[in-house]
Amino acid sequence: MKHPDYARDLRGRGRQPPHAQWPGGARVAVQFVLNVEEGGENNPLHGDATSETFLSEIVGAQAYANRHMSMESMYEYGPRVGVWRILREFDARGLPLTIFGVVTALQRYPQLLQHFIARGDEIANHGLRWIAHQAMPAEQEREQIATATALMQTLLQQAAGSNANNDAAGGGSTIAACTGWYTGRDSPNTRRLVVEQGGYDYDSDYYGDDLPFWLQVQTGSGDGELHRVPHQVPRLVPHLVVPYALDTNDMRFVQAQGFNTGEHFFSYLRDAFDALYAEGELAPKMMSVGMHSRLLGKPGRIGSLQRFLDHIGRHERVWVCRRIDIARHWTVVHPFDPATAFVWQ
Repeated sequence: MKHPDYARDLRGRGRQPPHAQWPGGARVAVQFVLNVEEGGENNPLHGDATSETFLSEIVGAQAYANRHMSMESMYEYGPRVGVWRILREFDARGLPLTIFGVVTALQRYPQLLQHFIARGDEIANHGLRWIAHQAMPAEQEREQIATATALMQTLLQQAAGSNANNDAAGGGSTIAACTGWYTGRDSPNTRRLVVEQGGYDYDSDYYGDDLPFWLQVQTGSGDGELHRVPHQVPRLVPHLVVPYALDTNDMRFVQAQGFNTGEHFFSYLRDAFDALYAEGELAPKMMSVGMHSRLLGKPGRIGSLQRFLDHIGRHERVWVCRRIDIARHWTVVHPFDPATAFVWQ
């Protein structure tokens, strides 16, 4: 596809998207993401100017110049309690997860990372910190992406080594590399910087489709100057996007006009799944479910997850998988085609 006159792709694949050809003839691919952010959020303890305000039980929280003790404790509920409640549901059903792991959060709880690896979950990079990047200078964000990439690889190697020497870990798959990226609170520069960093099979900083798609990411800046990367040559780089979703996401428990009860969340997930399952007879899609252990892991909400897992379990031809599984499948079945891939700049 030629360079667009408009920097957004509003057409996508149009009326006839490609047939996903999911394994086993699945009518829908369902992918569960567990976000691990606790310990990487804004906090004066981390050198930040103010405390965190986002995604907690305090809707409309204020930013404090000193520690916000209530906010800290609400975040701490996730790794202390909620994560184990959620994992029990997936363990009971033998279902995999993709972990969107903030690197500094995983660094502060290596035993949790070891457990994810022992389960065979995918570890995707959720950035160095759980902070906003919208106004961050590009060079600073580039440095953070490079640091997050290197530190994540070190953490994964350490965790895999600990599991190999720990009989209680019960074996499990060893993950040698982290090849998925999701910032979440990203910037206009994020995708280009991730591509220039290299080593990632996909990113998920996109919410505008029900299927993966290819881009050609322009690695030169908008004014035609090279980015300051040693030996970097301006070019178009093939890059896969595996979309995520913020509607089928427990974050709406703590947002205005969101889910007030677990029943609301379950009903929305069920209706989304049923619609995609019906469409999937002719045009299979994917469904993303976003989870945070400090939110969905609460006793009053976990039932919605249980009911939804039971609901999809009553259907045949459903592929519950990791995001990397979707990316690998798409790369083989729908390989990059420069004639159709949008030029992202």
